[in-house]
Amino acid sequence: MKMSEEEETPANGCSRSELSLALDDCMAALDLFLRNDFEKAQARLRSRTKDSMYHALTYATILEMQAMMTFEPQHIQTAGNTMKEAQATCQRQRKKSSFSKSYTEEELHAEVCYAECLLQRAALTFLQDENMISFIKGGIKVRNSYQTYKELHTVLYSSGYSQGENHGHFEGGVKLGVGAFNLMISMLPTRTLKLLEFVGFTGNKEFGLQQLQEGSAESTFRSFLCNMLLLCYHTFMSFILGTGEGDVEDAEKLLQPYLQKYPQGSIFLFFAGRIEEIKGNLDAAIKRFEECCEVQQEWKQFHHMCYWELMWCFTYKRHWKMAYFYADLLSKENTWSKATYAYMKAAYLSMLTPDDCLTFGETAFTLFRQVPGLKQKIAGKSLPTEKFAIRKARRYLAESPIALPAPPLEMMYIWNGYTVIGKHKELTEGMLTTLNEAQAKLDSTPRSEFTFDDQCLLSLLKGLCLKHLGRHEEAEHYFTLILCNESQIKYDHYLVPNALLEHGLLCLEQGRKAEAIRLLETAKQNYKHYSMESRTHFRIQAALHKAKGAGENGINVSSSP
Repeated sequence: MKMSEEEETPANGCSRSELSLALDDCMAALDLFLRNDFEKAQARLRSRTKDSMYHALTYATILEMQAMMTFEPQHIQTAGNTMKEAQATCQRQRKKSSFSKSYTEEELHAEVCYAECLLQRAALTFLQDENMISFIKGGIKVRNSYQTYKELHTVLYSSGYSQGENHGHFEGGVKLGVGAFNLMISMLPTRTLKLLEFVGFTGNKEFGLQQLQEGSAESTFRSFLCNMLLLCYHTFMSFILGTGEGDVEDAEKLLQPYLQKYPQGSIFLFFAGRIEEIKGNLDAAIKRFEECCEVQQEWKQFHHMCYWELMWCFTYKRHWKMAYFYADLLSKENTWSKATYAYMKAAYLSMLTPDDCLTFGETAFTLFRQVPGLKQKIAGKSLPTEKFAIRKARRYLAESPIALPAPPLEMMYIWNGYTVIGKHKELTEGMLTTLNEAQAKLDSTPRSEFTFDDQCLLSLLKGLCLKHLGRHEEAEHYFTLILCNESQIKYDHYLVPNALLEHGLLCLEQGRKAEAIRLLETAKQNYKHYSMESRTHFRIQAALHKAKGAGENGINVSSSP
């Protein structure tokens, strides 16, 4: 690349390397992206993807973010091909000889960029292909990436390493990879973790969080990605795959400087909304999500993420018509899971009177019947939420279907929404009122093959509300009731391990640690092949980690990548 005199010679009189200039340019493109100038950011990067590893990686990362938000097969395919090309660009700049132990600065950066490409390609592989070969290939990519990060971590802290001009950016890349791997691996259920440890993977949550925290604190190329991973962990992963143990205060501290610098940045407004939501400040959350939709029209994907959260905010408020409105928008505009969206629309209409439903031009009954026909596969598998929705909706295929007792409140449990409303007494009491109404309706209906399942579902949800209201004895009664009726449950077998999980968390809250561990171990060991099993195992694991206070997943691991 031809450089002007000004570019070549900064104030100190030293010429700057191609690598430094490329990093500056990529950070400028990232800045455009964070200001919602998505097309300008991509145009700035596109022209140099063949000759600059950082341009290639940044451009491919933006396309991957788009693919992850849309789940459109075309977007996933394009992102995969672009990331493969980025990997080839990095490969050309990697160390040629494996005999030499020394690296140039460019070679170190090529290694860390190459590892990042592998990691992102593996994530896409799991999204796009339908045969087991692609899963194996994805696994190999993950292993190669993991090994590269381990080696680079060793290089970074070796006595022979000398800091180059762009040391901060390289160190940030290593912290991102090492932190991400440690955090993700540490969250896995024990049976998966033991398999991974057998092939050389280890994960330590505290170490992973520390690495990402350090990576986000510096003003480097990767600080934004470190920040995003931490925000995702504290506001999403710890709720959906955990027991809500994310640190909201930490999330607010991480977000604040970005929100000040990019007050209209869609990504940051979205996380600001999510933070308010998990704090239980629903009106403030709704305002933030609406603002996020208003600030830009170029990437509708951000709107869809907001619609999903807005749907849940109105669910927590029991504003069924507004929740339906956002589920309907998603069903029309987004392709992630048409079956789930149709199920949620039906679920909300089922909470309204027949007269109220007339204004929407469709009924809960017809929508529930459509759900099984909307099934789709991603990476050869149906989404767990979609499978759950289809299984529940099958009840409506009968000639005289028996209605589900409170479908939005059940799906709310699947997404750990009771942890959110539990922070506000009036929201929890409101939900308990709705559950008591559903109970009264169930009691007045003739018995059917679903009666015990529906009774146990309402018991689980009432137990959760009572737990959050501090009425622990009553909550425990409902959790125990499910266990007593275990043999009577015909379809919703997921209720029993989840009742044990919630009972265990209640015992933990009361300081009955030994009893909590016994209940959690029973839930983990004694039940298999039920709906949303993997998500329940993630939550059990997070609860056991909290109970045992041991190394990750009860397995002692060293603080290493």
